Amino acid sequence: MGFLTLAIESSCDDTAVAVIDGQRNVLSSTMSSQVESHAPFGGVVPEYASRMHLEAILPLVDRALAEADAKPSDLDLIAVTAGPGLMGSLLVGVMTAKGLAQAWGKPILGVNHLEGHVFANVVNHPDLDPPFIAMIVSGGHTEVVLVEDLGFYRILGGTKDDAAGEAYDKVAKLLGLAYPGGPIVDELAKDGDPQAFDFPVPLKRSDEISFSFSGLKTAVLWQVERIKKEGASLPVEDICASFQRAAVEALICKLDLAVQKTGVEKVVLSGGVAANSCLRDLVLNRGDWKGYVPDMFYCTDNAVMIGAAGYHGWMRGRRSGLDLAPSPSWSIMDGV
Repeated sequence: MGFLTLAIESSCDDTAVAVIDGQRNVLSSTMSSQVESHAPFGGVVPEYASRMHLEAILPLVDRALAEADAKPSDLDLIAVTAGPGLMGSLLVGVMTAKGLAQAWGKPILGVNHLEGHVFANVVNHPDLDPPFIAMIVSGGHTEVVLVEDLGFYRILGGTKDDAAGEAYDKVAKLLGLAYPGGPIVDELAKDGDPQAFDFPVPLKRSDEISFSFSGLKTAVLWQVERIKKEGASLPVEDICASFQRAAVEALICKLDLAVQKTGVEKVVLSGGVAANSCLRDLVLNRGDWKGYVPDMFYCTDNAVMIGAAGYHGWMRGRRSGLDLAPSPSWSIMDGV
């Protein structure tokens, strides 16, 4: 075995533990999803998420080590998501990592969750070298980052209000669809007419690399209320398709702008919304850049990406100690 990293991810509602050898050799990857538990509430309940992390995390550590055929003594590093994310969820992961590091006498490194999403593509694509532009799109984040080198990032722009994934979930809720709504909207959109409703493309004509989805959500709400007042049945597929057209165009036009402004013609997609079929297709086939998307598993909050980012951070000299504390609003530009 080479350099073994035990990685822990618990920033939101998925508990994940992995063991990786070096930067790309995945020896094990385990996960416990809370989606079914939070579905009745229509979103993640932070306190509930924390308690479920507590129940899942140590059994996952044991399973990850067993599947990797590794013992604690074999490990060289424990990497853990330290932010951004939900404070209670982060605390469970960080305190577990610190306890294991102290008990096993192993070094620990706090990893930025957004940097982890960047590394999901690094794991997936051995030919991917900086510089490249990364769009991180999830339920909590919509940011465009210039990756000048691994570990050296510059935020080109982000959302002024809601994240793209949050907009998908709220539109799904307006339509009476289940949680999480993003994948359902994407699937229904395939059978709808994207031109059925003239929903606005937010900030399309702005020269800023920035996003805003609150107005788009409001436009969907008005249409839904108008149709209900008229007593007509909701054309759910058409609404989903028209919403998705506007939301994805808002994302793609800002990627275009980032490529124009930086001259960097490699683009990677990451985060939960990277699983969206329409967005993936446009990033890969736009023609204005070389596009990269992660495998579907690596779109989710997984521990492999945290282990890869942790390994690289350790190799370039980053260190944490047992005083490591979670930082719910940790920027990718701050000390990674």
